[in-house]
Amino acid sequence: MAQVEVVRGDITSQVVDAIVNAANTSLLGGGGVDGAIHRAAGPELVMACRQLNGCATGDAKITSGFRLPAKHVIHAVGPVWRGGRHGESDLLASCYKRSLELATDHGLTSIAFPNISTGIYGYPKAEAARVAIRTVQSFLQAQTSVGQVIFVCFDSDNYELYTDLLTQGLG
Repeated sequence: MAQVEVVRGDITSQVVDAIVNAANTSLLGGGGVDGAIHRAAGPELVMACRQLNGCATGDAKITSGFRLPAKHVIHAVGPVWRGGRHGESDLLASCYKRSLELATDHGLTSIAFPNISTGIYGYPKAEAARVAIRTVQSFLQAQTSVGQVIFVCFDSDNYELYTDLLTQGLG
């Protein structure tokens, strides 16, 4: 079974095969995690993302990591929270699943996720954490090359949520 862990810190400093970017549909950079990853990776990242022609909400695409310690960036587009009755949980789960599918397709063994959609997109942190953990744990029960998943939490609220949920075995 794969190792799942939680760390508090900056996703751009993670030494893994892939970090996941909480991207917007253009994939051309933005604020929060997206902006930080684009700044750290350098201008080559936006050039590579232009070639991908955007990405639908709930889907993910992969590029090189360029100047990041991670070899790859998986760009996952999470949903904007609109009250929870517009398929947000399915779209968020799809982000995590598609990211893990891309990692598996590319033979990657380690991946780091941010807290997708919980910033400017307004997804409630506790609900997002449950969706993320449940989806990752479910995926890891299938055949996959991924042996390490790290949830990287920039803020203490998410760190405590993920730590508590994983400790209690509640995804």
